[in-house]
Amino acid sequence: MGFPTKIQLIKRTASEQWYINFPSAVAQAMEFQKGEVVEWVIEDKQRMTLKRADQAVEPDKKKLLTDR
Repeated sequence: MGFPTKIQLIKRTASEQWYINFPSAVAQAMEFQKGEVVEWVIEDKQRMTLKRADQAVEPDKKKLLTDR
């Protein structure tokens, strides 16, 4: 399942800023945290991978126990 998203550009006199927003469903499914730092990795002209630090993904023991 995909989530189409528009790329936004804000042009200023001396600079440009590009924005890509995550739909709330994607952010919640990935369990992103406010202020979390991620890294964009360019695979080729069609693909970018969003990489997060290993410590950002810690299994939630409560969830794992209730999944049984």
